[in-house]
Amino acid sequence: MTDERPSTWRPGRMESDPARLVALDVLEQVRDGAFANIALPATLKRANLSGKGRGFATNLTYGTLRMQGRWDAIIRMCVQGRPFEEIDPLVIDILRLGAHQIQGLDVAIHAAMNETVNLARNEVGSGASGFVNAVMHRISERTAAEWDEVLAAELADQGPKAVLAAQTSHPEWILDVYEKSLVASGRTVADLGDVLAANNGPARVAIAPRAVSRETVMNDAREARATPLDGVLMPDAIVLERGNPGRMQSIRDQSAGVQDEGSQLVAHLLAGAPLEGRDEEWLDMCAGPGGKTATIAGLVQGRNVRVFANELHDHRLDLVANAVAPFGDAVALREGDGRTLAREEPNRFDRVLVDAPCSGIGSLRRRPEARWRKTPGDAEGMMELQAGLLAAAIDAARPGGLICYSTCSPDVRETLDIVNQFTDRVDVLDTVDVARTMVIPGSLDTISGPYLQLWPDEHDTDAMFAALLIKK
Repeated sequence: MTDERPSTWRPGRMESDPARLVALDVLEQVRDGAFANIALPATLKRANLSGKGRGFATNLTYGTLRMQGRWDAIIRMCVQGRPFEEIDPLVIDILRLGAHQIQGLDVAIHAAMNETVNLARNEVGSGASGFVNAVMHRISERTAAEWDEVLAAELADQGPKAVLAAQTSHPEWILDVYEKSLVASGRTVADLGDVLAANNGPARVAIAPRAVSRETVMNDAREARATPLDGVLMPDAIVLERGNPGRMQSIRDQSAGVQDEGSQLVAHLLAGAPLEGRDEEWLDMCAGPGGKTATIAGLVQGRNVRVFANELHDHRLDLVANAVAPFGDAVALREGDGRTLAREEPNRFDRVLVDAPCSGIGSLRRRPEARWRKTPGDAEGMMELQAGLLAAAIDAARPGGLICYSTCSPDVRETLDIVNQFTDRVDVLDTVDVARTMVIPGSLDTISGPYLQLWPDEHDTDAMFAALLIKK
């Protein structure tokens, strides 16, 4: 036997599991500023993962990012006095993945331990693997309920909100915002735990049929080996219990689109709310990336309506153009600041949608890393822009025209505070009671009006807000 060995040969060393390698790769990319929903598909493609491996990598990646705050709090108590901030960030990522497998997924403890230690040995080194092995053993010694008790005792001096923030893996400031928003929408602070738990579950894929029938999309999903089910809110919506929507022909040719049911409902509110007089020119003031615009275009097929889609950024306008491609000349595109439209074309449009840029804290299920990147000041930084866009929408609407203001945030600073700036001026606007419109599904009997506020726990949607206003 020769003493020569291949340079990559390592005695007793197992290769890392490809799905776990994908998850670790994406966590590193997110740490460097990437978005998980963009980084993960590309990384899965490079790794050529499919089937169960693809599903496991997806659940592990998104789940670890969502629950990062909880895992970090637990890891801090398991490193036995070693400063958390001094630990190699790659090792922290590996420990987060390991903690999620033991505490957050149905993975056998011995498998989670072995794979996590092996990942540390292969990606960092033998020294790191010993440290990871010790920490993983401590994490595995308690159940999730027992760790809740430990976190409560450890953080008791910081108050109950700090305990809940760590247990549910949310920044404490988001809890404050949600509490105010729940009360403002007619719920109670006692509902906070349900909302936080819903945020920590994966959002199901919802599909909006646009240029084809619902039945066509259902059949298309089955042909793509997906499992389509009825939507929760919208009669035409479809949700996928399992399956990859990217394999569906109707998704690839834009005749249907992946769109949260709350977002679909906002498009239906704009299109279906009662309006007196002319109803031919509609404006989507902040159209990118085009989901609501395309759904609106599908709803007005056969009606004498033209949709004008405005978007500030050219790359997002390209996304709008792609989304509305099946509708040809029914949609006109414009690149520019929506706030200038009122000066260029005042008192013109019959219906105006302002889907305003916002902090986005209503879509935390869908964007797992967002809760760690947002700050309390994000909403305040948006308020001037939001108010400016709504003012411009009012000016651009004809007298008697309809304005729909929506956000993917329940923060009252971005919702009620903005709308109230204008509804307090009774000479300018009338408020349409959303709960009294025929557009609201029967499943929304909890909506008391006059505005729409959805919640992930009650409605299985993003926490969308919408207000309907009539220009006097």
